[in-house]
Amino acid sequence: MNTVAQLINGQFVTSTSSQFIMVQDPATNEDISQIPVSTTHDMEEAIQSAQKAFTSWKKVPVSERARVMLRYQHLLKQHHDEIAIILSKETGKTFEDAKGDVWRGIEVVEQAANVASLMMGETVENVARNIDSYSMVQPLGVCLGITPFNFPAMIPLWMFPMAIACGNTFVLKPSEQDPNTPMKLAELFMQAGAPDGVLNIVHGGKEQVNFLLSHDAIKAVSFVGSVLVGQHIYKTATQNMKRAQCFAGAKNHLVVMPDANKKQVINNLVGASVGAAGQRCMAISVAVFVGNSKEWIDQLAEKIGEVKPGLWDDPKAGFGPLISAQAKARVLALIESGKQAGATCLVDGSQFSLAQYEQGNWIGPTVFTNVSTDMEIYQQEIFGPVLCCIQVDTLAQAIKLINENPFGNGTSIFTASGAAARTFQSEVQVGQIGINIPIPVALPFFSFTGWKNSFYGDLHAYGKQGARFYTETKTITARWFDDESAVVPNMSINLR
Repeated sequence: MNTVAQLINGQFVTSTSSQFIMVQDPATNEDISQIPVSTTHDMEEAIQSAQKAFTSWKKVPVSERARVMLRYQHLLKQHHDEIAIILSKETGKTFEDAKGDVWRGIEVVEQAANVASLMMGETVENVARNIDSYSMVQPLGVCLGITPFNFPAMIPLWMFPMAIACGNTFVLKPSEQDPNTPMKLAELFMQAGAPDGVLNIVHGGKEQVNFLLSHDAIKAVSFVGSVLVGQHIYKTATQNMKRAQCFAGAKNHLVVMPDANKKQVINNLVGASVGAAGQRCMAISVAVFVGNSKEWIDQLAEKIGEVKPGLWDDPKAGFGPLISAQAKARVLALIESGKQAGATCLVDGSQFSLAQYEQGNWIGPTVFTNVSTDMEIYQQEIFGPVLCCIQVDTLAQAIKLINENPFGNGTSIFTASGAAARTFQSEVQVGQIGINIPIPVALPFFSFTGWKNSFYGDLHAYGKQGARFYTETKTITARWFDDESAVVPNMSINLR
């Protein structure tokens, strides 16, 4: 049994813990490795290592920090497929899906290599007579990242490269369900020339997270995960006087207008709804058909029903298993609740099983229509390969439906009308909008901007907001005296 190491002060070390968490293959539920539950001593060592490294790392020229990121993105590209294979085996994702996970992370590392332009201050000469004001941007200190199972490459790469490029040091607590991927990322980061202690990794669950959140040395916390956990982390971090950004749940709607291209709508909805087994916070969970577009629902259901789950290395597989038996049980319960509530199940994947892998966490694609907003399958984030279809008469009704939903991560509209698209992007209360694009995740020079119960905090991940989250601004007001003015006392605090 492979025991996953910790990374502390530049060394991959074994914990002295007597407690372990098993990592299982989602396709078989067989144990493939184990992680230690990091002890208080382990976590203290990781934090102290980060504190010590910060004293020197913050003084490293920004151009040198950027070059570390350039070397890192080069190594990530060299090992791209290797990382994707590790990721596939422990998450169940198809190989193509896993490669996308890795690549979207690499894009953020490339943006981190551009960190100098994101840390520029501002200057105003002569704010008063012979007085200048200017600002500079400086790192915070030790930052913490808590990452989920569903994107074990992309999400850690959202966090520690940007934080470290800004001059901070970092402690990462990755998901206990797929830790081998972030450990590979860390191995390559050390190869890129990162100094000892700049990045540290510990493992565990809620107890370890609470310890880290309450530690005085931690200055900022980044989290991606479920709503309840996100609320807990945000409250705990802020109560301990820390800066926090917490990305939580979602219920993403895609609006289909009657003038949209039917083929494009159906093809895009298939991948956006059941791709990655629906285990992504930007998955389309609700399709809202406006007017006559409801006539396309049966064709959509037929197309989704053709998608077959399979093993990570099966090129014909549309998606893989769910991450755990618990996740499967939860999704099955939600599917059953939809049936009991009176929704029409056009495609039912609840009985799907893969031959010779019957013990895996398999659920086939599932489509409901005649869904109403009071049903549990509409109100809950399913996080499985399940699509709910709703019919409305007008665009205004579709926008009202979306705005009344408590989540605001992403939404999309498919239409041939510029006027409809403009109205939608202006009026809908969601942070990320797609126009004829189903999953509108911004490239890293923008930021990931969820709203409402999809995000708790003020500054979002990566892009300009990410750099601002990991830094603090210092403003200087300066006056230099010549020989004559130096002897004149200044008794006033007024700058004029």
